[in-house]
Amino acid sequence: MNVSVCKTTLRLPENQSLKGKRRVINSLCSRIRNRFNVAVAEVGDNDVWQTAVLGISCVGNDVRHTDEVISSVIGFIESTREDVEVVDVERETVSGF
Repeated sequence: MNVSVCKTTLRLPENQSLKGKRRVINSLCSRIRNRFNVAVAEVGDNDVWQTAVLGISCVGNDVRHTDEVISSVIGFIESTREDVEVVDVERETVSGF
C-alpha cells in the first residue's frame, strides 16, 4: 500500500471575507473529490482571508499512480481557478505498509 500526501498553500488575492474564502474553498474541494476520488480538506490558515492550506491524500497500490494523481490535482487547481494562486506545494509518498 502506498500513500501520497500533499500540503498545498493557496493565495486568494481577490477575496475580501472569510465567507468568500469558504465559498471558494468548499467549491474547489468538492470538485477535486468528485473528479479525482482523493481526500482533501482545509488544514491551515482557517482565519486568514486570502490564504488557504489544503491537505490532499491518495492511497493506491502503485507509487507512480498515486504521484500522478496528486500531480493531476495540482494541475487541476492551477488551470481551473483563475482566482486561486498555488504558492507552495509540499509532497511526500510513504510506501510499504
